[in-house]
Amino acid sequence: MTALPMESLNWKLQTNMNANDYLSKEEIQEFLQKSDLKAAFEIADTWFWIIASFVLVVLWTNPITIFLALWIIGGKQLACAIIMHDTSHHALFKSKQANVVIGNLFGGYPLFIDLERYRPYHLSHHSHTGQDNDPDLGLTTGYPAGKKSFVRKVLRDLIGLTGLKAFFGLMMIQSGLIKFTLGGSKPEWLPKEERKGLYHFVIFFKNMGLPLVMNFLIWGVLWLTGNGWLYLLWIGAYFTTYQFCLRIRSIAEHSVVPDRTDNHTNTRTTYANVIEKMLFAPHHVNYHAEHHLLMTVPSYNLPKMHKLLKARGFYEKGLLKRNYVEIIKLAA
Repeated sequence: MTALPMESLNWKLQTNMNANDYLSKEEIQEFLQKSDLKAAFEIADTWFWIIASFVLVVLWTNPITIFLALWIIGGKQLACAIIMHDTSHHALFKSKQANVVIGNLFGGYPLFIDLERYRPYHLSHHSHTGQDNDPDLGLTTGYPAGKKSFVRKVLRDLIGLTGLKAFFGLMMIQSGLIKFTLGGSKPEWLPKEERKGLYHFVIFFKNMGLPLVMNFLIWGVLWLTGNGWLYLLWIGAYFTTYQFCLRIRSIAEHSVVPDRTDNHTNTRTTYANVIEKMLFAPHHVNYHAEHHLLMTVPSYNLPKMHKLLKARGFYEKGLLKRNYVEIIKLAA
């Protein structure tokens, strides 16, 4: 069967969003245009901040700089996840191959995931957003949670319990024991006939080989500078601040909505200030209603698309919040 181009798949999955009610064909084509220069800047920006965090701690090693570095790295690990997300749509670089290679190297592999298996999983989220078979539903249900419950969730994130649970689940996935999911749903065990003998070890190294190599390279570069211990910041952020940033980002996008089965009101756009962009909204992912309306629009074109949609009345029904403080209030 011949694979559909991403633009065609975009329309097939999202026709009930009625993008053509707000945008002309010419405008849509304009928003779909990709720029390798802008894409390269997105990658460079994320990794500049990661490197800057390590440099900060090397130059001034104290609890304050370590604390700041953990938060910056956690936010930029979310940015890595968004790089993987954008390249899974082939919506960052012009070349499909560049999206796959760069999306893995600078997005998925540092987080122990690969783009090839993430992509079909994520496209299922787009085709079933808010429905009972949405694979990401576990990330967004359960809110509002009440203040005490929300605080407990955040504390579990920041002391590493959420991260440990997520990482254990990921290792089970990478070992071929449970079905691929990143949505916090109940694990679905693969059939026993697929879990015999040394299969687990073979599939683990097949799935985790390149992510482990990439993490070894991160440690190796730090070690060559005489600061291999800084890799602990990467792992520490992964288990703590990254999990918190991921939670708030997920809540902002699809939680506490009027009707999770209505594609006009099950996805939210949230404005973000400089700090919120660092932590929760890298690479314009906060323009999430726009992304779900046309999922192959490059992230760097979403702000312009948002202005046009807003001027044409999209948000008379669509969901829009002024900042992430409002999101936290909704969640709690």
